Amino acid sequence: MSRNYKFKNAEGLYFVSFATVFWGDVFVRLEYFNCIVKNLNFCTTNKGMEIYAWCIMPSHVHLVFKSTIQKPEDLLRDFKSFTAKQLINLIKDNNQESRHEWLLNSFKKAGQANSNNTEHQFWQQHNQPVDLWSAEVIQQKIDYIHNNPVISGIVEHDYEYLHSSARDYAGLNGLVNVIIT
Repeated sequence: MSRNYKFKNAEGLYFVSFATVFWGDVFVRLEYFNCIVKNLNFCTTNKGMEIYAWCIMPSHVHLVFKSTIQKPEDLLRDFKSFTAKQLINLIKDNNQESRHEWLLNSFKKAGQANSNNTEHQFWQQHNQPVDLWSAEVIQQKIDYIHNNPVISGIVEHDYEYLHSSARDYAGLNGLVNVIIT
């Protein structure tokens, strides 16, 4: 992995993106979105995560965050590990999930190819953290995150997308505890 994609400053503000294995579109059901939202809020309340922007897309998640208690890479690792287990169980137990077998086979295939996993792998391993060093760069990344659903054709205006902090920045009630810049 390139040195450009490492957490260099334990107290820094970072932009990260992390995707499902094989870029599978997992986040198409409300209960899967809710799992991420619930755990982001848990991290803001209990784990020292400060979230400045977020967005859950069908195959990936974007965050602008900092960690006030532990190393950011440890916080993100724990978040991804915990949500992976929860999401795999949600998919296993969801009788309405038409892609049930395909998704679980994808996670199993990825897990077998990775010696760090015992059975399944939900998230790709890399996070591609980018240290945000100026107000201009912070705003650029927040705009990028909020425009992701617009560019993807999911909504016309960023604040219409429920699973993003764009709602908070537009003065609407968002789902995750955020710090507005």
